[in-house]
Amino acid sequence: MTTLRGMTWEHPRGYDCQVAAAKEYARRTGVDVQWEYRSLQAFADEPIAGLAARYDLLVIDHPHVPLAAGLLAPLDGAGHDEELAALAADAVGNSHASYAYDGHQYGLATDSAAQVAVHRPDLLPAPPTDWDGVLELAGEGRVLWPAKPIDAYSTLCTLAANRGTPVAAEPGRFLAEDDAGAVLDLMHRLAQRVPDWCLEANPIEVAEALAGEERWSYAPLAYGYTNYSRRGFRPHRLKYVDIPAGPRGVAGSQLGGAGIAVSAYTEELDAARAYAVWLASPEVQAGVYYDAGGQPGYASSWDDDRLNEDSWDFFRSTRQTLEGAWVRPRTAGYMEFQDVVSPWVTATLRGESTDADLVRRANALAERLLGDR
Repeated sequence: MTTLRGMTWEHPRGYDCQVAAAKEYARRTGVDVQWEYRSLQAFADEPIAGLAARYDLLVIDHPHVPLAAGLLAPLDGAGHDEELAALAADAVGNSHASYAYDGHQYGLATDSAAQVAVHRPDLLPAPPTDWDGVLELAGEGRVLWPAKPIDAYSTLCTLAANRGTPVAAEPGRFLAEDDAGAVLDLMHRLAQRVPDWCLEANPIEVAEALAGEERWSYAPLAYGYTNYSRRGFRPHRLKYVDIPAGPRGVAGSQLGGAGIAVSAYTEELDAARAYAVWLASPEVQAGVYYDAGGQPGYASSWDDDRLNEDSWDFFRSTRQTLEGAWVRPRTAGYMEFQDVVSPWVTATLRGESTDADLVRRANALAERLLGDR
C-alpha cells in the first residue's frame, strides 16, 4: 500500500476534514494518507523547508509560495492540466491564483477565506455595515476584535487596501505616513472600545467567545469559519457577512485561506499530486470535505445550495468580500517582513510605541526585505 504523510493545522476546519477525506480516498484507491497538525500560529509562520523535508503533502498559507523553488513540486505539467484549468475557472476571487508563481501552480485553494465580519443574530439581528456603526456598537461594549500580532497586522493591511493605499504597493516601501496614520487612527479607536484581551486573541478565540457568551454580539474583521455557522457546533450559531464598508466598499480584505501542496522531496510524487487534485475536486469539496468541517475553496461549493443552507449562507454572505480581497505581495522577503512587523502593530495599539515609530521602522524593513520584485 502507498502511504503519504500530510501536515495541516489544528482545527476541525484544518484537520478533521483532511482525515475524513483521506479515509474516503483510501477506500477508493488503497492509498493511505496520514495527517498530522500544527498550531494556527505555526501554520502562519513555520518555515516550509523543514516541513517539506518530512511530509509528502502540506497545507500552507499562500504567501509561502514565492519561497517554493526546490521545496514544493509544481502541480502542472504532470498529467493534471485539464483538472487544473477547470479549477482555475472555478476560482473564488484570487484564491486559486495565489498559489501560482513564476509560471507554475504550486498549490490548490482547498480552503478560501478572508477577513469578514461576524455576528450573533439572536443578539444583533442587523449588524453595522460601516465603520461609524462599528465604533458606536463597540462603545456599547458589544464588539470583539482579534488583534494578536498577526491579526492586528492583517487588519492594518485590510484597512489600507480598502482605502486604496495597500501595504507594499511600491518596492521597498511599507506605507506613507499619512496613509498609515488614517488606518492606525481607526484601529486605535477600535482598540479602545474592545476588551484588553482582544490584543491577544485570534479569530478562533473570538468566535468561541461570541458563540458561547451573551455579552458580545459582533466582530468587524475576523477570518471566517463556517464551523461556527453550522447547527450544533457550539451553543449559539454565528453568521458571517461582508466586512464593514469603507472608501472602496467591501473590497480590500486580506486574502487568507489554505491550500494543499506537494513536497518536492516526496518519493511518491505522482500519488501525492493525484491526491491533491482529487481533494480540490468539486465532488470532494462539497461532499466529504465540507461535511467533516472543511471550508471549501472553489466557487462550485460556494454556490452550492446545500452548503449555504447548512452554514447560514456563509458562502453567499461573504462572497463579495472574497471576490474583492487583497493578495499579499508576491516576494520572497514578505513572510519575514510580516513576521517582524506584526508584533510592532499590536505594541503600537497597546501604547508601547508611537504610530510614527511603527511607520518608520516598517518602512526601513521594507527597504531591506521588499526592495526587489
